[in-house]
Formats: sequence, C-alpha cells, structure tokens
Amino acid sequence: MPGIWETHMTFSQRSRTLFKTLAVMLALALPTALVISSADARVGGGMSSGSRGSRTYSAPPSTTTAPGSTSQFNRTYTQPGAGMNSAAAAPARGGLFGRAGGFMGGLAAGFLGAGLLGMLFGGGLFGGLGGLSSILGLIIQIVLVVLVVRLAMSWWQRRHTQQAAYANADAGAGPGPQTNYRSGLGGGGLGGGLGGFGFGANNAPLEIKPDDYEAFERLLGDVQTAWSNEDVAKLHTLATPEMVSYFEQDLGQNRARNVVNKVTNVKLLQGDLAEAWREGETEYATVALRFALTDKTLDRNSGAVVAGSEQPGEATEIWTFARRSGSGWELSAIQQTN
Repeated sequence: MPGIWETHMTFSQRSRTLFKTLAVMLALALPTALVISSADARVGGGMSSGSRGSRTYSAPPSTTTAPGSTSQFNRTYTQPGAGMNSAAAAPARGGLFGRAGGFMGGLAAGFLGAGLLGMLFGGGLFGGLGGLSSILGLIIQIVLVVLVVRLAMSWWQRRHTQQAAYANADAGAGPGPQTNYRSGLGGGGLGGGLGGFGFGANNAPLEIKPDDYEAFERLLGDVQTAWSNEDVAKLHTLATPEMVSYFEQDLGQNRARNVVNKVTNVKLLQGDLAEAWREGETEYATVALRFALTDKTLDRNSGAVVAGSEQPGEATEIWTFARRSGSGWELSAIQQTN
C-alpha cells in the first residue's frame, strides 16, 4: 500500500523538521531565560521601580558612571502628567484583546505562526491541523510563537514607550543636571572616606554635601543586606513605602519559586550625581552607581546555587533618594541602565 508508506514517510520527515526547529529555538531561548531569571531575583527585580516626584517620566541626565540611557519605570505609583504624549501615557491594553498580551492576542499569534510554519513545511497554511500528531505539533508551535512574540512585543513596547515618554516629558519639571562632577574610583572621592563618589562645582537648586554622599553609599549596602535577609521591617526604615511594597512582591515571588536571593560583598566603585532638586518639603537626589557585588540565588531547601554565581560581578543602576525636612534619606527609586 504505497499510499500509507508515502504518508508515513511524509509525516516522519515533517516530524524531524519540526523537532529540529524546536531544538534550535529552545537553544536560543534558554540562555535568555536563564539571564532573565537571575536578574529577576535581585533586589528591584531587575526592573525600574519607584518614583522621582515630578521627574518620574523625565530621563535622568547621563553621567560618567552611566553614560547611556535609562529604562523607563516598569512600576510606579506616579501617574503621567498632562503634558505627556498620549501614546506614552496610556496604559497598555490588557485583558481578552490586549495589544501587548491577553488571551486573544496570544492565540491569534499562535495560529498565525502555526500556519506559517505549516507553509514552510510544505503542508499549506492549514495543512498541519489534521490528525493527533499535527495537533500536538500545533500546540508546540503555538507555545513557541506566543513566547517569542510576547518577548519581542514586551521589548519593543518598553523601548518605544521609554523614547516617547522621555521625548515628550513636561519641560517644566525643573532645571537640568548638576554639571562638572568628577568621577572617582573606589577609595577615592573626598578624603578617601566617600568611596567611589567624586565631587565638583555644585550649581543645582539643591546642594548635595559630603554627608549626603556618605548616606547614599551606606544605603546602597544596607538595602542589599536587608533584602538578602528578607528583613521587611528593616527595609521600611531604608526605603519609601512604595519601594517596600515592590520589595515585598519580589520576595513573595522568590518564596513561591522556593528560592532566596543573596547579595553580598557590595562595594561602591564609582558614583555620579545626575541631578538634585526640591519639591515642596521633599528633596530628591538621583545618583548613578556602579558597584561590585556577589549575586546568587539559592534553593531554600538544598542551598544549591540555581542562578548567579559565587564569583563577584558588577552592576550599574540609577538610584533616587528622597527625604523630608528633618528626616534622613530613603530609597525612592531604582532604574536600570541600557
């Protein structure tokens, strides 16, 4: 019965092609997934979170420590101002027909991907929909395509929204950055006691003094320690209620994954003041920080390292601190650099 043999050979060839494609896509996606998992476990969740007062949707000025661009906030309580571009200010549509996700969007993308792969495998647009084996192949294709499309759309949305928001931010937010700040390396700075911070002429509305830089460096280490110890009560004394709420969410996700993130050996290598300003009774200072750290994520039961490593590494982030008159500085925001 040549018809049966021909059908079987055709199916076998398609199966081999499908599994080869699956293996290649998984090989490409696995390193990215591991990197994302490692970053998501760290303090701040690898995202940009918090608030910078009226400058939340304005890009911090670049510095020697962080010369590139800064990611827009993924999580913030601050609502966009009226001067923001409507496309950037509008929240992403979710739910059933959400543009950046949602059930129908993912399902449509999956079926479209399945049809395109069916055409590539020689079965026509809907050639892969017949038989139990083809349905299994369709499910695999849908999962892969939805994963790739969601990652791509998420990356594009963050990039596009960041550029639109920063380009159309309210020009009345206040004066620009403090200029002429020198960058020091570890042990440098003023008198060697301020770690990596450098100092220069201060021409901003708010004067940041050596004691303030010492407070910023101290908070960098204290926040990492409290995070590693999962000490929420201590975090409440170091950060704003908004930031603590994000820390609690991230710690809860780590517990759900049965892991604990440990950040140790934190040392400031370089720091630059991007800008400092006053809004009513609240003062803000945004600082670029490059610091050394040992970042590892452990299984809660076995203690085995599941992400990160014992080897020291470096990170560069933008931290914003806030304080009211008569109070100490608190961590108000963490932003990732691009």
